[in-house]
Amino acid sequence: MYNLDFKEDWDKYFKKMNKEMQSKIWKKIQQLQELESARHLKKGLPFFVVETNQYRITFREIGKTRTVWFAGNHKQYEKWYLSLMK
Repeated sequence: MYNLDFKEDWDKYFKKMNKEMQSKIWKKIQQLQELESARHLKKGLPFFVVETNQYRITFREIGKTRTVWFAGNHKQYEKWYLSLMK
């Protein structure tokens, strides 16, 4: 089982979602505590991505702690991802 942590501004886009979608995404985030594996983000960045419908959640894993860095839709995910490449 993993401990969850959250980067300071992880919810920049999450806060703008409607309550129903926030609930679905939050359930998926809680599942990260027990999720065995996730897709590794390409380009050598130390992040993993899980998808739920058109939404993405990215996190880093260090030891038994997973830190959520982003939660938002695909377009927002692309912006976030490109900001890391700068």
